[in-house]
Amino acid sequence: MDFLIWFPIIVLITLGGFVRSMFRIIREYERAVVFRLGRFSDIRGPGLIFVIPFVESVVKVSLRTVTLDVPPQDCITNDNVTVRVNAVTYYRVENPEKAVIDIQNYNLGTLQIAQTTLRSVVGQVDLDELLADRDAINDRLKSVIDEHTDPWGVKVSVVEIKDVELPDSMQRSMARQAEAEREKRAKIIHASGEFEAARELLDAAKLMDESPAALQLRYLQTLVEIAAERNSTILFPIPIDLMKAFAGWKDNSEG
Repeated sequence: MDFLIWFPIIVLITLGGFVRSMFRIIREYERAVVFRLGRFSDIRGPGLIFVIPFVESVVKVSLRTVTLDVPPQDCITNDNVTVRVNAVTYYRVENPEKAVIDIQNYNLGTLQIAQTTLRSVVGQVDLDELLADRDAINDRLKSVIDEHTDPWGVKVSVVEIKDVELPDSMQRSMARQAEAEREKRAKIIHASGEFEAARELLDAAKLMDESPAALQLRYLQTLVEIAAERNSTILFPIPIDLMKAFAGWKDNSEG
């Protein structure tokens, strides 16, 4: 009697599970790679898809862009400087069939390729180029990694070097070099200023030499500036030309 009660329930549950396995919902950013009796059949989705139970199997693949952090790598630059470099890689699956069939784990494969390529490319450039020309190195990394992942149906869109860690001794050396460079620029600017000032003084001297009145005006202006200071006593000679002018005025008055 109990069996007659539970048998319909078991049949309904089994039938429901069987019907449910026949239909799959594939999201907008996913694709279903369908295998029929172990052989590739087609790619389905998005939306509701029909799957033949026990005959077809489904592997879902995401088409969204993946952000992959490349761990810090110990690299030796072309000029034999040891640095630690990390990067970030952005990629997405463009061909779900290749991403499932041609490689077991495309995420792990892309990470391994990114690590080895990062060490290889950094080893081909000098330290100054690594620090100053990031864009060119990023483009080279992207090109090499994308070339390796293209057979897997994976498209690399961006590769960016995030940080370059230098040894302490190299940081101190670069700091001294930068300080010396700043002192050099300061001395050059100071010398240029002195040169321009000397040129202006030379032009002023030539002008005053051509016009004695200008020299006397400058002399009087200097006296005014000195007299502006309080508690100061100024002794200055009287120009001979000025005395001659007074002598001439006296002779005229007597005549």
